[in-house]
Amino acid sequence: MKPRSPWTVIVCAAAIVTLAMGVRQSFGLFLPQMGSALSISRADFGLALAIQNLALGVAQPWVGALADRHGAGRITLAGAVLYVLGLIGAAQAGSALGIHLTLGLMIGLAMSGITFTVMLGAVGRVVAPEKRGTAFGIVTAGGSLGQFLVIPGAQLMLGEIGYRMTLIALAGLIAIAAVLAIGVAGKPAVPASSEPAQSAREALREAAGVRSYWLIVAGFFVCGFQIAFIATHFPAYLVDRGIAPSVGASALALVGLFNIFGSWFFGMAADRWPKHYALSALYGARGLLFVTFLAFPVTPFTALAFAAAIGFLWLGTVPLTNGLVSQIFGVRHLSMLGGIVFLSHQVGAFFGAWMAGWLFDMMGSYDATWAVSIALSLMAAVVHLPIRDAPLVRRTALA
Repeated sequence: MKPRSPWTVIVCAAAIVTLAMGVRQSFGLFLPQMGSALSISRADFGLALAIQNLALGVAQPWVGALADRHGAGRITLAGAVLYVLGLIGAAQAGSALGIHLTLGLMIGLAMSGITFTVMLGAVGRVVAPEKRGTAFGIVTAGGSLGQFLVIPGAQLMLGEIGYRMTLIALAGLIAIAAVLAIGVAGKPAVPASSEPAQSAREALREAAGVRSYWLIVAGFFVCGFQIAFIATHFPAYLVDRGIAPSVGASALALVGLFNIFGSWFFGMAADRWPKHYALSALYGARGLLFVTFLAFPVTPFTALAFAAAIGFLWLGTVPLTNGLVSQIFGVRHLSMLGGIVFLSHQVGAFFGAWMAGWLFDMMGSYDATWAVSIALSLMAAVVHLPIRDAPLVRRTALA
């Protein structure tokens, strides 16, 4: 198949991520209705999203390797179909187990084919290295645009037609991604002069021996924990503080809106500044933001102000982190190596979604989870500092 033009791939990848992440980020709104209708606790609902995040993470390296080998088109199509089936299944589920299998396992596996790792791998192969960070930022911003556009609609439908029909309607949105798979189909060749021939096993062995790679893996765990905690539990946290549910939906929409700007900004930063220093600053800013938010009474204004600020910092980690991986290792196995880093993100997301609900059921508040989030921000700010971002000497020599 003839390779697609760079802008075709970028636009289609961004649109696919817009749909996939927009629907995914709305799931926290379903907690009150589904919890009441199915008589499940917050821990049970949080476990479903935790399973989703973990399944996405575990599948991602394998799915990424398939995309590296066969191209992103088929993988995207399969992921979109499974996503649709998972949403329809969740609408029909009648117990916590049903939610865990559909909203959790099925959608988690589906998202491994239509979210950042596969999409950024497809984009990375058609964009020049000096423009790669900006292109990654554009695709990442798509996830935020989807969050901004889908969440208000999902909140409106929840009030008008209930959670079951809302899930069916969202399945119709995801079906569009199956059509958009055409735009990322094909496997653009990596020029032989730019990167050495290398098998997937050799690439894994090489990355395993690089200390900076493991520091990147450790840092991305923190991002997953914090994002899953806020996306899953922040609306319920606000309701507990006497804030109307509509404010929670508006807060998540604001996260998406401001992350459009944040993803673009940090994507540009990835092309201009040392990426590991930018990541350290980003995580430090998150920790400071958490402390500041908790220092003031919770009101609609502070909730929305926090949402706007955390939105700017929301997915700025993605172009920076994937940019680091491609800068050090190249793009030949970017989806696979990026998928392993993303696995760490999803392990963090598992604990962010599930542990927050578990601690709430145990202690009656989210205070402990906020404290863990602050401590993890400090850890992530520190671990990124010693990363060496130069391309590997062996790769440079062979090239």
